[in-house]
Amino acid sequence: MSSSSKQNSPLDSPALKRLLRQGLIGTAGLVLVCGGLLAVFWFYMFCRIEVPSGHIAVLLKKTGAEIENDMEVVPESEFGNYKGLQEKVLTEGRYFYNPWNWEWDIVQQVEIPENRLGVRIRLHGDDLDYGNLIAYDNRQKGIAAEVLRPGRHGLNAIVYEAGKPVPTYRDNYVELVELHEPIVIPAGFKGVVTLLSAPLADDPNQLIVEEGRRGVQKKTLDPGVYYINPYVQRVNLVDCRSQRFNLSTGGEMGFPSRDGFWVRLDGRIEFRVDPERAAEVFVTYNDSGNDNGLDARVEEEIIEKIILPNARSFCRLRGSDNSGRDFILGDKRLAFQEDFQQTLGETCQRQGIEIIQALVTRISPPQQIASPVRDRQIATQQAQQYVKEIEQQASEQQLKIEQEMVKRKEALVEVDREVIKLTTEAMRQQEVAVIEAEQRKKVAEVELAAAKDQSEAILAQGKAEAEVIGFENEAEAAGWAKSVEAYNGNGDEYARWVMLRKLAPSYRQMMVNTADSSLMNIFTEFSGGANDKAADVTQNASKANNQTNSGETE
Repeated sequence: MSSSSKQNSPLDSPALKRLLRQGLIGTAGLVLVCGGLLAVFWFYMFCRIEVPSGHIAVLLKKTGAEIENDMEVVPESEFGNYKGLQEKVLTEGRYFYNPWNWEWDIVQQVEIPENRLGVRIRLHGDDLDYGNLIAYDNRQKGIAAEVLRPGRHGLNAIVYEAGKPVPTYRDNYVELVELHEPIVIPAGFKGVVTLLSAPLADDPNQLIVEEGRRGVQKKTLDPGVYYINPYVQRVNLVDCRSQRFNLSTGGEMGFPSRDGFWVRLDGRIEFRVDPERAAEVFVTYNDSGNDNGLDARVEEEIIEKIILPNARSFCRLRGSDNSGRDFILGDKRLAFQEDFQQTLGETCQRQGIEIIQALVTRISPPQQIASPVRDRQIATQQAQQYVKEIEQQASEQQLKIEQEMVKRKEALVEVDREVIKLTTEAMRQQEVAVIEAEQRKKVAEVELAAAKDQSEAILAQGKAEAEVIGFENEAEAAGWAKSVEAYNGNGDEYARWVMLRKLAPSYRQMMVNTADSSLMNIFTEFSGGANDKAADVTQNASKANNQTNSGETE
């Protein structure tokens, strides 16, 4: 082939070269992407640290500078600069560390349970100064001053109970946490504080040192719960409640009287430690042999060292000033009792003890003088009792008289009240009766006026009726007079006519024998010298009869 044919080969074309170049670039890009994904996958899978809740991650550096000779642990300020166990830990969360350089261990956090406190013991840091026992600086090793309260704490430490061996289930810890019980001061107690690690007092021979100095502090703790480091402070409980005991607790108490008789007595003492001076009493009278743990049983020392010696001293000094007879009589006994309580209270108060009550319950004088004096005293008391009974009877009599007087007054008051009530009721009834009588009077007056008016009306009506009757009678009389005048002034004739007029309507038909009928005799009386008149009567009768018949026909 010629050179021209080589130059025209398809492999030398610019398009092919461009395609090849793009393919190489794509392949390289794909390789880079795959490599990046693999790197991310490896980083996420092998470099990831997941710290769950309640745990921490303890870190160990495998690369870097060698740790110095004075270092037990790489401090947090030098984190990652040296090989070895790191002071810094990882709390809950997600972290990424290179496993080629780091090694980690997931452990539980330090958990302080309820009713406990944790004392930190750092195993790394600077050494303490000479004479110091407590590490007040976080950079020092030893017992830390501050304590851990109940809860979870992100510390790389081993937890164990005080007095028990330290567990060794792992060796990558940098601290120990020792569990102790908090100080509980009950009601009625005081907590006396003793500083165990503090600067020495200026005067070490003092019972109570200055505040903040090593020794017993004057300021005490009130009732409550306190989380106190037992290596820094010691708290002793002093009971400040009232205590009671009998004087016979320490044996028989007695003394000789002024006249040589032996007198025995017993009593009851109630006392308590002054809360403001609890520290002073604790230091002065406490005996650690009687203590029960932190509970300072100082009341036993108070009884043995303060109260009983002072009580015996008073009884022997003051009791010997009185005779045996004086302890039988009531007045002397009462005076001795009051003096005993006052003197014992003043003496113990100066020593920080409050005497609430000092009561002598029994005094036993010698029997040689006790019986006669007692009998005499009983007789005197009986005589006084009789006098009091007489006075009481007189008082009761006077009281009964007064009661009767009161009853009489009450009866009189009741009678007066009843009289007033009856009088008031009678007056009220009288007023009502007067009102009713007045009302009846007014009604009667009205009725009387009405009766008068009615009588006058009746009288007027009677007069009117009488006048009417009179007028009617006059009219009738005038009519009769006119009728009589028709018969020529003969009243008999008119009367007969009236009678016949009244009889005629009673007869409808008459069949009579005019000759023999007795009825016709009536008409014969009109015969004789008055024929004309008879004829008139007959005519009138006939008219009347016709009128009657016509009336009946109608």
